[in-house]
Amino acid sequence: MEANTQLNERRLADAWADLHTHATNGNPLHSDAYRMAFADPEFLFRRETRGIRFQLEMLKPDLGQADQGIENTVVVFGSARFVDPEAAQKQLADAQTNGDTTLIARAKQAVRNAQHYDLARQFSRLVAQYSNGKPESERLYICTGGGPGIMEAANRGAHDEGALNVGLNIALPHEQSGNPYITPSLCFKFHYFALRKMHFMMRAKALVAFPGGFGTLDELFEVMTLVQTGKAKPVPIVLCGTAFWKKLINFEALVEEGTISAQDLKLFHYTDDPQEAWDYIKAFYQL
Repeated sequence: MEANTQLNERRLADAWADLHTHATNGNPLHSDAYRMAFADPEFLFRRETRGIRFQLEMLKPDLGQADQGIENTVVVFGSARFVDPEAAQKQLADAQTNGDTTLIARAKQAVRNAQHYDLARQFSRLVAQYSNGKPESERLYICTGGGPGIMEAANRGAHDEGALNVGLNIALPHEQSGNPYITPSLCFKFHYFALRKMHFMMRAKALVAFPGGFGTLDELFEVMTLVQTGKAKPVPIVLCGTAFWKKLINFEALVEEGTISAQDLKLFHYTDDPQEAWDYIKAFYQL
């Protein structure tokens, strides 16, 4: 009976995929009232069915992670634009050969920022090394936004240690895909930023933010706001890259202006050391 159920589910999934491929290859589907609603892409993509899509995007990654024992995660955020040290050095060598001063300046910046990639990878290895020796229920799994840069570095660190790791990727106009170090069965693609951010928080036991841009700031302040307002349980929030974060945001100025309380400064911790970041998380939970 179970085998028949799986077979039927596979056929339904394949039928839906065929319909979708037909449309995306430039062959628009014609309205068909007799087509089953859940197998009708044109119906599911209507504005009126957005709520259904919300529910599906909430449910699929939740079930997928639960089925594989992913209950507790350490979420790592950071720039998608940083490359690993080897790639950065190659960029610099190529730029110097070219002789273009603008390219050389950009390559030197890439070399400087590559340290953050390396530190994110080191941090994730520490988490994976700890978790690999624990029962499944006590393990912490690395979770990222699934893209390149710092996200890749964090997934890569867990991958180095043979640990399961999660990527919550987002469909963007310039076509982003999951990095190659995510566990394939834990690489999920989202359309809605809001649902993706909810999934970050649902299992997060800690947040580690490396230098990044608008997306990193959006995700960081979402978590800080949820914790500050009591909408989420307190979790360790670590800002890796002290000079970057203190240059970017003057949190003390917010206290001086009365827009946050002095107590809110305890919501996060600065560090430049992957081991210190991991020790801070362990101390928080007395691991």
